[in-house]
Amino acid sequence: MKTQHDINQKQYADKSISYLNSQVHAQGIEFKKIINLISNQQKSCVLDLGCGGGHVSYQIAPFVKEVVAYDLSAEMLETVKDAANQKQLNNIRVQQGPAERLPFSDQTFDFVVSRFSAHHWQNISQAMQEIRRVLTKGGVFILIDIVGSNNPAFDTFLQSIEVIRDPSHVRDYSLAEWINLAEKAEFEVDIIEKQKLQLDFQQWVERMKTPSEAIHTIRYLQESVSDHVRSYFNIQSDGSFETEVGYFVFR
Repeated sequence: MKTQHDINQKQYADKSISYLNSQVHAQGIEFKKIINLISNQQKSCVLDLGCGGGHVSYQIAPFVKEVVAYDLSAEMLETVKDAANQKQLNNIRVQQGPAERLPFSDQTFDFVVSRFSAHHWQNISQAMQEIRRVLTKGGVFILIDIVGSNNPAFDTFLQSIEVIRDPSHVRDYSLAEWINLAEKAEFEVDIIEKQKLQLDFQQWVERMKTPSEAIHTIRYLQESVSDHVRSYFNIQSDGSFETEVGYFVFR
């Protein structure tokens, strides 16, 4: 039986270098926010959950004791390991596995950071419970991800183009959904902020090696939506668009 994890591994089997070199993933105002939170915690152990190309790990490694770069994709982890060695970041180690079953003891990490990964998780509630389990008492979960909308038209459009581009996509959760998930996992919601993410259409589909027929479908949807949806996502003539990203701190 094919699972969501199987789809995830297939989708990212040959894309690690693309994600390592992706400017969308390598840059972001959230990095400064993360570093501000952890920079006075030099003895901290941090889990970079769903590390992808490893950009969170590279940014925070100079400020903490250890970073575990954790991902479902073995190829991504090999790329992160090589890049960390080249950058002489000797306190980064890699570990493979899913978000729903973290192979770590209780209260292992002072911080868990996850950036642009949660929308792929097969069981979000289970993953949240696991994150809480591996955090120390008083530990902090920092989450950055594209967020869905409470407006059905906006949300349907976003989820549709996401899964057409990348079948491993599960859901971009709304702010309200994230608050509910956090509270159910017994986290306190400390910070919620939103920022805009500009996505160049050509780079967006090339990074995922989206098939041409899927690209045509996405462009058809972009051209068919209402002016209200077009304006909300600022859809350009070449398909480039912008979407909202949530920055959350849960304690």
